[in-house]
Amino acid sequence: MKKGGILLGILLLLQLVPVERENPPVRADFAGPEDVREILVRSCYDCHSHQTPWPWYSRIAPISFFVAHDVNEARDHLNFSEWRTYGAAKRAELMSEMIEKVEKRKMPPPVYVLMHGSKKLSGSELQILRNWVPEPGAGP
Repeated sequence: MKKGGILLGILLLLQLVPVERENPPVRADFAGPEDVREILVRSCYDCHSHQTPWPWYSRIAPISFFVAHDVNEARDHLNFSEWRTYGAAKRAELMSEMIEKVEKRKMPPPVYVLMHGSKKLSGSELQILRNWVPEPGAGP
């Protein structure tokens, strides 16, 4: 019982550690075909934009630490709220990388899809994204 009390005490103390969960202003949101935008908003924006809907569990430590870290890391890598600030070469690189990760089912992450089934991309949605990505060297 003593170990359980200590663990509970630690978990309660962790709730006092502040975790930044913010959505900065959108500076240069994605501009592209509407069908592509709909897919990206539904399946990617939760982590890869400044329009993150912070779920209830993002307020409970230690889960909050992982969620905030994952969102910040995702935004650092690819942020659709800053899409138009990227140069053409960078956008082309990110688009190709995105298709590759979706095809390999690395994005959206399997654990996230497990909890949020509607985020999974269908075969037809993947094809829409493939059609949107330019051939290498063609630019976006």
